[in-house]
Amino acid sequence: MKKIIIHSVPVVISFILLVEVFQTFNPVILKGSDFLKFYLILILGFYTSVFVLNSLKKSVSGITHYFTGLIFLLGIVKLVRGVMLGKPIGFLAIVLIIEIIVIVFFMLSHVNKEMKK
Repeated sequence: MKKIIIHSVPVVISFILLVEVFQTFNPVILKGSDFLKFYLILILGFYTSVFVLNSLKKSVSGITHYFTGLIFLLGIVKLVRGVMLGKPIGFLAIVLIIEIIVIVFFMLSHVNKEMKK
């Protein structure tokens, strides 16, 4: 339960920013720079919470993988929308590539911890 709370804190903070600053509940309709602000706060907060849990020697739970997948899916949806509208997507593509690398790193560390048991 504590892991869900720890992971949901950055999500709640980024959605409060979304509502208070951008006056919307839908992050996909934001302009490119506004979406990147929201998305980077979401990603940095979430992965900071994951690094904190890893440094405390807590195992990465299944809910962490679901959160990671949903955050990545949000970026993919915005990337597809940007391509369909003919908008520049360079920064978002770079962020998604870095996110893929981090996801692979976490999955490998999760597999290594499971094999040691």
